[in-house]
Amino acid sequence: MTNTAVIACTIGTTDAGAALGLEAWVDDHKFFDSEHVTQSQQLIVEVDDSQEQDHELRFVLKNKLPEHTKIDTAGNIVSDARLTVTDIGFDAIDLGHMIVEQAVYTHDFNGTGARGQHKFYGEMGCNGTVTLKFTTPIYLWLLEHM
Repeated sequence: MTNTAVIACTIGTTDAGAALGLEAWVDDHKFFDSEHVTQSQQLIVEVDDSQEQDHELRFVLKNKLPEHTKIDTAGNIVSDARLTVTDIGFDAIDLGHMIVEQAVYTHDFNGTGARGQHKFYGEMGCNGTVTLKFTTPIYLWLLEHM
């Protein structure tokens, strides 16, 4: 019998008409792929929790175009289509601020800046990848990082 851990989160969008796409992965397993996120929904995936192993949870924002960001004549962003990834939890334990501390958002401002790594605060506004590295058993990882 295999022990599993459940990873869950809620995804959403700030602009349902923007046709922003999202992929969600655990290691090499894509468990969600949408070309157009239009509403809030919960994603759930199980991982083998029976042995000590390194893992990587990834969220990939795709299809962001320059017209998804409205800029005024002074260069200020007036509105911007973004995807949200919130309520990330392992086995019903909300990771909360651990996401800010542990996850990395890699992007290049949709080609307008250098590729960089940034903290992830729950919103993706540029094509890129949020990565959270963790280990199983999940409870040991949680104890080490809480």
